[in-house]
This record gives sequence, structure tokens and C-alpha cells, in this order.
Amino acid sequence: MTYAFPSSGLRLVSSGAVALLLALSLTGCASSKGKIPAGTAQPDRFLFERGTEMLNKRKWVTSREYFRQLLDSYPQSAYRPDAKLGLGDAYLGEGSPESLVLAINEFREFLTFYPTNRRADYAQYKLGLCHFRQMAKPERDQTQTADAVAEFEAFMQRYPDSSLAPEVRAKLRQAKDRLDESSYRVGLFYFRSRWYPGAIDRLKKLLAEDPEYSQRDAVYFYLGEALIRMNMKAEALPYFDRLVKEFEKSEYLARAGKRIEELKAPAAPPAPIR
Repeated sequence: MTYAFPSSGLRLVSSGAVALLLALSLTGCASSKGKIPAGTAQPDRFLFERGTEMLNKRKWVTSREYFRQLLDSYPQSAYRPDAKLGLGDAYLGEGSPESLVLAINEFREFLTFYPTNRRADYAQYKLGLCHFRQMAKPERDQTQTADAVAEFEAFMQRYPDSSLAPEVRAKLRQAKDRLDESSYRVGLFYFRSRWYPGAIDRLKKLLAEDPEYSQRDAVYFYLGEALIRMNMKAEALPYFDRLVKEFEKSEYLARAGKRIEELKAPAAPPAPIR
């Protein structure tokens, strides 16, 4: 059996895999669960406050024990949604590959069970952050990067007025740049291999899919150079123009300016017939 979660639709999480990871994460911890003092008027509040205290002290395992006890023992508690988020934060804080899988599960479940909760935007942000923390270098597999982009874009669509929006927007830009860097490197490889049609197709596609790529000055330059080498000078000129207009600082500015002068220079008149 698998659970489909409604956030981005990108992944199916095996119930068996999640259960196994959860069991491993709790191994050896059952005996150390927080004990509720006798006579405590609000035991669920006690567990939530202790879990939050341990979370702030970065004691991830102990924090999870308090939150888990609250979730398992007090299904009607008003603290249950925040405890669910606290559990996800404790897994995210630990940061291991296994705990990040469990964090994703907690934040997805929160959005499933509490889609209209006042902290749904927080859960969506943290869901994207779980993938963001697992992004690989540009030359490696970009599955986690693509997932981070999808979750952050879902956030911006659903919660554009959230106080978290500026931070999400910045991380979305970083994640998109990571994807773009991977694509740019392929285009640059084609250019250096002198397969100019391949370089042109790859670099044009990059600009079409993300015209705000932070390092697009390099894309403009090598796209223009590839077009020149294909004797498509008229098509090359606009890319050099865009480079000098959009970037005040770039390692390609001087070379782009020189190309503009060359491409705009009038053609030499034919030699007279004698």
C-alpha cells in the first residue's frame, strides 16, 4: 500500500518504508519518553511545552518523544497540529537522509489533515526545505532540486501573502538556479565540443523556461557565440545586447561589447572592378 500526498503530486511514499524508518528512529527510545507528573491539569499542554523546549535546545530525539506521545495519546488535543509540525521540525533539524524522509512525511500529513490550518503555509515551506536540504551539485542527479522547486512554487501559488513568502522566494530562486546551472553546463559542453546546434537548442530552452536565471549573462554570451559560428549573426546580436543592458557587472561584458561593435560594423564595400 502507498500513500499519495496532495502537495506536489511528485512522489508516492511507501507506508512500509515510512514505518520502517519510524521504527528505526524510535529504537532504544521507548523507555525514555517524558513522564507526565501526577496531577497535571493539562497533560497534552505539558507534553507540547516540553517538546517545544527540547526542540529549541536542538535535542531532536527527546523532542520527538514528547510530540509523539501527545499525538498518540491525545487525538482531540488542540495542540495536536502544532505537535505534528514540531515532530517534522525535529526530524528536519536532525538532518540525516532517513530523518528528512520522515520529516517530509510529517509535513505532507499535516497538509492532508489540516489544509486550512493557520500554519499550513509553514508546513508547505518546511516541505520544500526538506528537499532543498538534499539538493545535489549541478553535475549530479537533480530530482531533489526539482522537488524543492515544485514545493516552493506550490507555496507561492497558495500563500502569496504569507510572511514566509520572501524567504521562500529566495530559496526558490536558488533551487531554480541549481537546475539551470545543470542545464547550462550541458549547453557549455556542447559549445566546447563544437556541436553548436546542440548548444543553441539547450541554451535557448534554458532561457525560455527560466528567463530570470541569475547567471544568464553566461547563457547570453555563449548562445551568441554559438550563433555566430553557425553564421547566424543577425540572431546573435540581440543576445549580446541583452547582456550589456541587463548586467552592470559581468566577466563577459567586454567581450560582448566587442562583438556588438563587430556585428554592427558596416560591411566593407566590394572592391572596384579594374
